Amino acid sequence: MFTLVVFALLAAAIAHAAEPARVFRAGAATSVITPKLGTSINGNMQDGTARHVHDELNARCLALDDGTNKLVLVVADACMIPREVFDEAKRLVTIETGLPAARMVMSATHTHSAGTSASVFQSEADMEYRAFLAVRIADGVRRALNTLAPARIGWAVGREPTQVHNRRWFMKPGTKLPNPFGGEDKVKMNPGVANPALLEPAGPTDPDVSIISVVSTNGRPIAVFANYSLHYVGGTTGGAISADYFGYFCERMKELLGARDSDPPFVALMSNGASANINNINWPGPAAERKPPYEQMKFVANIVAAEAYKAWLTIKHADWAPLKSVEKEITLGVRKPTQEELVRAKEIMSRAKTLPRMVTPEEIYARETVQMDAYPPEVKCIVQAHRIGDVGVFAIPCEVFVEIGLELKQRSALKPAFTISLANGYNGYLPTPEHHALGGYETWRAKSSYVEVDASKKVVTALMELAAQLGE
Repeated sequence: MFTLVVFALLAAAIAHAAEPARVFRAGAATSVITPKLGTSINGNMQDGTARHVHDELNARCLALDDGTNKLVLVVADACMIPREVFDEAKRLVTIETGLPAARMVMSATHTHSAGTSASVFQSEADMEYRAFLAVRIADGVRRALNTLAPARIGWAVGREPTQVHNRRWFMKPGTKLPNPFGGEDKVKMNPGVANPALLEPAGPTDPDVSIISVVSTNGRPIAVFANYSLHYVGGTTGGAISADYFGYFCERMKELLGARDSDPPFVALMSNGASANINNINWPGPAAERKPPYEQMKFVANIVAAEAYKAWLTIKHADWAPLKSVEKEITLGVRKPTQEELVRAKEIMSRAKTLPRMVTPEEIYARETVQMDAYPPEVKCIVQAHRIGDVGVFAIPCEVFVEIGLELKQRSALKPAFTISLANGYNGYLPTPEHHALGGYETWRAKSSYVEVDASKKVVTALMELAAQLGE
């Protein structure tokens, strides 16, 4: 009996010793996605034209591999990217590498100084640029996969409250808040710095600076993936292409980590969190001195990067971490105009003095109303949940209100957790039903805000169902 026990223990020990050690791998790359001059720039209600490139736009790509599952994260310098472009990029990657689309999360930063791939307001999609964009994103993913090498991984969360302010405000009683549809709102977006009519913000903020770091087995930084719930910064010269603060953050992280001359090159990525109602303007004041173009972007980027670096210094990188990805296609209703609203919109457009360009808010939203009539009654969109070690990552194809991101963080079994907005497609703003009741720019029906009033509830429900599949 003793001999049998010893033999069994010896056999188990030999079998265990024969098991290969788990190896985690990571790779990163960038792919230039700068459009040609003369293309449309979107992010505003009026169309713009690219006349200069201040700084190159990139698709920043991070590939992770736990030995069983791979995951690719892409952050592209764009205002928004439609699902068709991301789907084509994923298709190209799958053809060349076999990586399933569900193992890729691709998002736009929301810089307001990039090429137009999604038709929003009076900026029409540049179809040639869309095709170029899909190919270049796919190229970046393939290059990141090509550089996969043994790595260590870790994560941390910093806090930077000074650069996030809720931009939707309740105003003092008696303040008129007309909207372009002939009604009145209960809140005002961007109400004016030190406006004496300010009452209180209509929602919270999320100061978390979430980071995931991968380093080589000898400690060389490979990549840092960051997430911060800040809409964008802005402040370019007219007609100039720029990655906004997102790009400056990535460059600053290279400097802070001493990784400017790394080979393969170090890649930082800054994704947009739940920032639909958040910007970096301190509305109560006092009014800040106006900075020269690009200086505010650098200012914000340096502050956020400093906090990300501070968090990075606390990380104890692990030799291995599990990866898991799940996704679901959901159907959301579209808020369509009534016949009465269409009649009013067409009448307003007929009186416009600058046809075909619309100038006033009433004219612009009249045009949007007519165009929304041609939209289908429903849209399908992809939502994803990913596990990276102990981190939960949610991906939503909308400009997500901060309340939704905070709810997902609170309800996620995996902690820390964060939300990537404008991921895998573009379906406009995603307010909560409570914010729909308040009105305000982010709720005004247009190509920039059209999904049903209860859409956020459906999205959160779907994501919680997916999160339950990720384990704890």
